[in-house]
Amino acid sequence: QLQASGGGLVQAGGSLRLSCAASGSISSINGMGWYRQVPGKERELVASITSGLVPNYVASVKGRFTIFMDNAKSTVYLEMNSLKPEDTAVYYCAMNLRIGFGPTARYWGQGTQVTVSS
Repeated sequence: QLQASGGGLVQAGGSLRLSCAASGSISSINGMGWYRQVPGKERELVASITSGLVPNYVASVKGRFTIFMDNAKSTVYLEMNSLKPEDTAVYYCAMNLRIGFGPTARYWGQGTQVTVSS
């Protein structure tokens, strides 16, 4: 249901934009977020945004990352600037979706690798 893209290899100080598009008979979207995970560590919430368009960020990315959404395209983006080697991780998108007349549930994208070289 979710297709993430935009990861890649970038030098420190560079930028990347991740995108995550939802597909299917979506009735409503209630909350979107980006997580990241490195081997041996738990998945970390990086940024989230609610239907009220209030973004939240983990302290380590504040001022560098921006989360925004395009409701018409059922897509959430993560604009990442001033990237650091410690931002290297697999990034996952997540959305709380209601499909058709079903209940709202959490859906995950497939993950996209972001590698920042020093």
